[in-house]
Amino acid sequence: MAEFDPFAEKMRAEGLPELAIRTFEYYYEQLEAGATGTFSRAEIDPVSDVPSAEELDARGAGEEALAHTVVLKLNGGLGTSMGMTRAKSLLPVKDGYCFLDVIAKQILWLRERHACRVPLLLMDSFRTRDDSLAVLARHAGLAGELPLDFLQHKVPRIRADDRTPVAWPAEPNYEWCPPGHGDLYTALLTSGILDALVDAGFRTAFVSNADNLGAVLDLDLLGWFAESGAPFAMEVKQRTIADRKGGHLALRKEGGLLLRETAQCPPEEKAEFEDIDLYRFFNTNNLWLDLHALRDTLRARDGVLGLPMIKNLKPVDPRDSDSPEVIQLETAMGAALSVFDGARAIRVPGHRFAPVKTTNDLLSVRSDAYELAPDFRIVAAPGAHPEDALIDLDSGFFKTVDQLEAHFPEGAPSLRECEELVVRGDVSFGAGVVVRGAARVEAPAGETLTVPDGTVLG
Repeated sequence: MAEFDPFAEKMRAEGLPELAIRTFEYYYEQLEAGATGTFSRAEIDPVSDVPSAEELDARGAGEEALAHTVVLKLNGGLGTSMGMTRAKSLLPVKDGYCFLDVIAKQILWLRERHACRVPLLLMDSFRTRDDSLAVLARHAGLAGELPLDFLQHKVPRIRADDRTPVAWPAEPNYEWCPPGHGDLYTALLTSGILDALVDAGFRTAFVSNADNLGAVLDLDLLGWFAESGAPFAMEVKQRTIADRKGGHLALRKEGGLLLRETAQCPPEEKAEFEDIDLYRFFNTNNLWLDLHALRDTLRARDGVLGLPMIKNLKPVDPRDSDSPEVIQLETAMGAALSVFDGARAIRVPGHRFAPVKTTNDLLSVRSDAYELAPDFRIVAAPGAHPEDALIDLDSGFFKTVDQLEAHFPEGAPSLRECEELVVRGDVSFGAGVVVRGAARVEAPAGETLTVPDGTVLG
């Protein structure tokens, strides 16, 4: 069995806290003991039904709970899948505002409307922190007595052949990886933020991804969670074909809810994993935490929450599939569902899960199919149904943000009446283009095509 000491020494040399080292050791020992991190069908059952948020009537309780609530956004992503090298949340999404601008304005509106002190808190990475805090600094009155952010940790990648720390002098950053967003709980504790929040009188945290524009603080959901007495709750939505590869809700045979991610499914069960009629509910990564319960549980477990392990295999150099294989040990924050006794799940409408993951999503949200509401929520325009529309841009020409903007130099076309837009090949769009119903535009192979100003497609 490989020794853990080299990993501990490597992490200490990087200045990582002892709790982060102990937590990584907890998962490394599982790996060495032969754990795969998977859950088979023999261990779980599907969930047949989940209470619906659309039936809630708890706004009054939510208004009372606002004084003790914090909004926490995961902000460690770089948007590399869209060709970005900075925080994804800096990307302009609506009316010149980036994700963080929209989030900050939502918080300021909420404070003014309800005369409350709801803080905003980011979990940043080293690569997103400075730029993100600079954006927040331009919003007067946003900062308060508590910090605006704390940092997630990093952990060593493990050689798959001999289970030792990866050494890659050509690019030392490749020796490290994020430990998944399950690191949220460890980082809250090691940063001192968890104690600071509890000591300042905060009880509830609403947690979501910074790129999910649908994840706003909802008073009915807050009231429901506050009245439930639950230590933890996850917002889920009905799975669709688009969600078939994402984490789904399940039941342990011995009782209790469970989140199973794709990497936690045995290879022979992949087809069943993607059966949206069997596993009906998808994790939105919108979570509700009782901060007192979290602190008590962490203290009882010596700081290690014990989330289920996720084992991912990758080439050490992401640009070279023939480079040595490494193991990344990660956890998912939603997996706390199986850690807390009494954890709950609640089914929410699809509009609460509206992430911008691709340039397809970005084009849609920048178009007139969405608008900025007075409370700075980004909502569907009257008569528009963008959540049901299919936008499918050729990844060979539209994959990155730069490519998207080069092909739409006058901005997004009108998509308010769009049901489907499929673009193939090197197609550019002029000003004032309108898409109605279903439309397909295709450039001849090896040629470019420009859709003239004012064209109506469909």
